[in-house]
Amino acid sequence: MKVPKNKKTFCPKCKAQTAHTVAVAKKRERGTLKKGSMARLTKRGSAKAGFGNHGKFSRKAISGWKRIGAKTSKKTDFRLTCTVCKKTQVKSSGTRAKKLTIEDKT
Repeated sequence: MKVPKNKKTFCPKCKAQTAHTVAVAKKRERGTLKKGSMARLTKRGSAKAGFGNHGKFSRKAISGWKRIGAKTSKKTDFRLTCTVCKKTQVKSSGTRAKKLTIEDKT
């Protein structure tokens, strides 16, 4: 997928349509101490005392299972920097692409 290096879009700081430079924001892994992860640990029995089977929570994570229905490409997030006020906003593209190139519009 080809993306132009410069794009004219709305800037919430300037409250106007201004030129923005486009860059790809890096995706980061979710932390291990987040709310969902801690809740999952308590249900699995890592932080919960007691006897017996904890049902579906005593199994390992789904990521350890077979990759059934896994997507072959990821959605990319674009980092748009306003050329007027230099503020940056991250926008999700909503499209999947295996290869992404940012190039000049000539």
